[in-house]
This record gives sequence, structure tokens and C-alpha cells, in this order.
Amino acid sequence: MPEIQYLAYLHNAEDQLRGEAATMQFFSGGQFRNPAVVRVASYGYQEGFGGHFHNDNAVGVLRDVPGLVIASPSRPDDAAAMLRTCAAAAAVDGRVCVFLEPIALYHTRNLQDSGDNGWLAPYPAPSSWSAGHVPLGSGRTYGHGTDLTLVTFGNGLRLSLRAARRLAAAGTACRVLDLRWLAPLPVQDLLREAGVTGRVLIVDETRRTGGVSEGVLAALADHGFPGPVARVAGADSFIPLGDAARHVLVSGEEIEKTAAALTRRATG
Repeated sequence: MPEIQYLAYLHNAEDQLRGEAATMQFFSGGQFRNPAVVRVASYGYQEGFGGHFHNDNAVGVLRDVPGLVIASPSRPDDAAAMLRTCAAAAAVDGRVCVFLEPIALYHTRNLQDSGDNGWLAPYPAPSSWSAGHVPLGSGRTYGHGTDLTLVTFGNGLRLSLRAARRLAAAGTACRVLDLRWLAPLPVQDLLREAGVTGRVLIVDETRRTGGVSEGVLAALADHGFPGPVARVAGADSFIPLGDAARHVLVSGEEIEKTAAALTRRATG
């Protein structure tokens, strides 16, 4: 279970993942395997720190590697459970997994208001691990709104949950689907939650080109989803230093503005 210090450093090791680790079982007809779970401190939103070597939102080189598992937990309880799932998949099936950890959320305690501790979760005893098992390719839904489905992952979950509360105050009831797995994508969960509201806003902190939202849009189109769909995504740019990063990364204000336009268009 190796660790890559930052997502921007992944590209130096990506050839080993693609050309060796993720292909050995395939090209040996199952005779050889090298199970692994590669932890990577990932994504942006590190206030006052970074530049493009410490804040990176590019995952395109991972998404097209056949058989590679890509986990992207947001909440601490999901992170622990998903790491156990990846370890089990590696040990039992020889899977190669990349575990993308939102570095900006490592020290996050609050969700909506200062001091609410809404982002914390207890660490369960081993006796209860099976009850909290997170299967590969399963999403997690928050809320019961019937006006709009927000589809997101990583830092986007916290942004979306905060935006959903403000949208509810303005009269738009949302539900939020945290994808959790970028490969395999939780397509059935996506279709179910999209069907409840009939309209979808994808909140994608990766880049607009080559990012996760492209796969979500393709899944909706492939399955004939008939409702309106929009997306907010990171700009096709490296993440700059300091406050300039706000011009590249998705914001809560952008989510709310796009959500309002989408619901108006759907009902107009």
C-alpha cells in the first residue's frame, strides 16, 4: 500500500500503474498479479497553499485504465470503509486501486456552521465493520429533495451539501449523490437519483476536459435520461497560487447560480 504525496506527482508513476500493475493479470491470463492500493493526497482547495505541484485536479490518466479501481471518499466514515474495501479487493481479487484523498478535507470539522462538527464521524469498532461495508461502485445519497439532483464527489460533496441548504431556503429541494467511486462509476445509483428529480447538476472539481463529469454525462446519455442536465467543473488550467485558485476551482456560488438557472429552464 504505497502512497504518492500529491496527485500532481502521480504522473511520474502513472506508467507503472498502466503498463505494469493494472495489466499484469490480463496479459498473464491470471497467472500473475500484483495487488496494490495506492493512496494519493489529491485535489485542490488548500487555502493559501499550493500551486500546481500541491493542488492538482487532473484524473484523466487514471479513468481510462482498464480494470483500475478509483476510489474518491469525501466523508471520514466513508474513507475508512472504502479503504478496507480496496484492501479486500486487492487481497482477494488482486485488484489495483488508486485511493484519492481530498487533502483539503483532512482537517475539516464543520459542515454548515462554525463549530457544528458536521464533518466528523466516529471510527467504528472492528465488530461493526461489516455493517458499514461500502461495496465497489456504490454511491451515497444525502437528502430527499425532488426538485434537483446534485451529482458530485470529493471536495464537491461539502460544497454541494452547503449549497443545497441555501437552495432549499430559496425554494429548491435537492438531493446530493456522492459518487464515491470514479471507477467503477455507480451508474445504477446515478440513474435512480436522477430519475427521482428529473434534472441533474454535476458538480465536478476536476477539469472540464477529461474530467469526471464527462463520464457522468455519457452514462446519462447512454441510458436515455430525458431530463435537463448541466455541470459546473474546474477550468482547463493548472491551479494557480493563492487567491487566484478561486478563478479555476468550482465555488458554492457557481453551484447555486447554475442550479437556479437549471430549475428555471426545466419549469419555464
